[in-house]
Amino acid sequence: MKKDTENIIQLDFSEEMKNSYRDYALSVIIARALPDVRDGLKPVQRRILYSMSELGLDPKKPHRKSARIVGDTMGKYHPHGDSSIYDALVHMTEEYSLQIPLIDGHGNFGSIDGDGAAAMRYTEARLSTGAMTLLEHLDKGLVEFVPNFDESEQEPAVLPAMLPNLLINGTTGIAVGMATNIPTHNPCEVIDGVIAYIDKPTITIPELMQYIPGPDFPTGGTIVNSEVIPTIYETGEGRLKIRAKTEIEPGESGRKNIVITEIPYTVAGNKTKLVESLVDLMKDKVFDEIYDVRDESSKEGIRIVIEVKKDRNIENLLNGLYKKTVMEDTYGVNLLAVKKQQPITFNLKSLIMEFVSFQEELYTKQYQHLLNKAEKRLEIVDGLIRATDVIDLIIEILRGSSSVKQAKECLIHGITEEIKFKSETSRKQAAKLDFTERQADAILAMPLSKLIGLEILKLHEENKNLLNDIERFKKILGSQKELFKVIKNNLREYKKQFNAPRRTMLANMQTTDYVEEVKIEDIYVLIDKFGYTKSVDSAAYSRANEESLKEYVHTVKMKNNDRLCLFTEEGNMYQVKAEKIPKCKLKDKGTLIHNLCKVDKEEILIYISFEELFESQLMFTTKNGFIKLVSGIEFETNRAVISTTKLDADDAIASIVHLSGHVASNPDAKVILLTEAGLSLGFPLNEVSELKKTSRGVKGIALEKEDKVAFATVVTPETEFFEYKSKNLSARKVRNRKRGAKGQKAVLS
Repeated sequence: MKKDTENIIQLDFSEEMKNSYRDYALSVIIARALPDVRDGLKPVQRRILYSMSELGLDPKKPHRKSARIVGDTMGKYHPHGDSSIYDALVHMTEEYSLQIPLIDGHGNFGSIDGDGAAAMRYTEARLSTGAMTLLEHLDKGLVEFVPNFDESEQEPAVLPAMLPNLLINGTTGIAVGMATNIPTHNPCEVIDGVIAYIDKPTITIPELMQYIPGPDFPTGGTIVNSEVIPTIYETGEGRLKIRAKTEIEPGESGRKNIVITEIPYTVAGNKTKLVESLVDLMKDKVFDEIYDVRDESSKEGIRIVIEVKKDRNIENLLNGLYKKTVMEDTYGVNLLAVKKQQPITFNLKSLIMEFVSFQEELYTKQYQHLLNKAEKRLEIVDGLIRATDVIDLIIEILRGSSSVKQAKECLIHGITEEIKFKSETSRKQAAKLDFTERQADAILAMPLSKLIGLEILKLHEENKNLLNDIERFKKILGSQKELFKVIKNNLREYKKQFNAPRRTMLANMQTTDYVEEVKIEDIYVLIDKFGYTKSVDSAAYSRANEESLKEYVHTVKMKNNDRLCLFTEEGNMYQVKAEKIPKCKLKDKGTLIHNLCKVDKEEILIYISFEELFESQLMFTTKNGFIKLVSGIEFETNRAVISTTKLDADDAIASIVHLSGHVASNPDAKVILLTEAGLSLGFPLNEVSELKKTSRGVKGIALEKEDKVAFATVVTPETEFFEYKSKNLSARKVRNRKRGAKGQKAVLS
């Protein structure tokens, strides 16, 4: 059977992927994630507000179920799932997220703590007064309407926002390859900045900052690096550091309290996270100064109390809390918005410029609409006034006409044929009539009550008012200065309506590092044969009996600010800070040493504190017979792991001996080497050279082929026996002979 190849389209795979991904990215950017620079709304927010306005949910009407609002929005305008629509609706009710909430919620819409909103079937909502500033005059043709997703409805491409919503309420959105993060600002400051720009279009950003000094968050807090704000407003990008506001109050029993009264904006909607992090720091004793943490927040405001132990440095503790908790957090600013279907990064002035340009367009259309409406009404009023002057003639025409159409033709064009008049004079007068079609319709629909003298006076008064309005409208439309005057007056009215003091303080504060207040004391690090490690204080160690301590193969006494050093067979030294070693009771198991440092399967030969190591020497002996002394100073480093010696490819460390001061200085101290073949060699310690840790060492013993050094130690004349442990042999005692010959057999007992 012949294949039909006519309908097969050959495409380059990479080109098709590129085009498809570009289309997808553009759809996410424009239709989902980024706000329009004119009304400051994402598509889902705009559609929710428009759907609510269609339902008549203005601030004076009763609340309506959120499920109904979400259903209407999804079914008519936004077919992307009810959860995303409801999440957007909930966000627009949050007083701690927006300077001017756009929706008035009724029911459980969550809290600043991080509690989620109730299901949409339980909550109700209506438009707020703030939302009405975005929806005003929507029916006057000020903005373009476009078909919805299935072309069954019409929706506004942008709302006729009369308030600079994008700067006031800010926004956050993540698109494909880009994101927007516009902070909230004080409504009064933004309006003042807009008016200043209208008055002086050449105004600079530093001059604008006299009116808009910086972001203002609904949760308050302090921006501690306000010196970066000018750069952010110039470039549209930057990072702000927001710090919680605190007060110091006297507490109980001589303690003092740190009271958090305002939290960073980044924690808004998740205050519980901040409280939990403070409690964890207290429980884990990261900050020993903290006595207690409690959340006393209420409807009156935020109040998180941190009780501080007596005689502690509160300023130092605050520095630590700012560093290790979200009491100080970073807010990344990115002034990205959509203009003419293109994502653009704006600066402060260009955002205001776009808003003013949009206002000029809106107000021009609004006053053109009002002018057209007034002119149409004036036409009708003029016709009614003229009609009252010849009302008897009009009644005669109506009585003599056989149809409304015939009467209307006479009123408009003076056609009198087939109309019965009482006299020829009336016919001649009727032939002179020239009302417009609109006037004729109004006359024919005019009730007789309009002929009352008072009603006629009202028509003349309305005519006068319409003439004044038309003159005023034309004046506004004919002069940009007059138009801007109207815009400024309306903005001043909004300023009175949404007047609110600045909440966020602006400051330049230098970050001070936290200095840990640690009481230096002795601890004992205990390691069992499986590598489980823990630390106990000296009091607990002194109370322990010998039997309970037998299970620990290594015990290291050190300070709680010291480091535990581990030397391995592969020639590496690992370090673990004492503070990282878990403080346990004697009966507790502890933590595997491998979880405390990066040592993997390497065999650990010796454990020692750095303080003890620094003031002594180590003797390294390798399996191939190389030996050297290394000063503890050589191992001073902040790195977690370092190499301690140079090794050949087939070599490894056989033994590491710690030489304390009295052994190292003893002239009779002797080195004993044992080999796997059972041979031993002894020679004076002072014959071993002290070398750098990077050296290989010198040859300490001549080995037979395939023989290796198994063990090395240092003894004094008083040592009669020393213990030898190896992988291959169980622990044995070795007699220390007074005189030993090279290659002599070791005496084991």
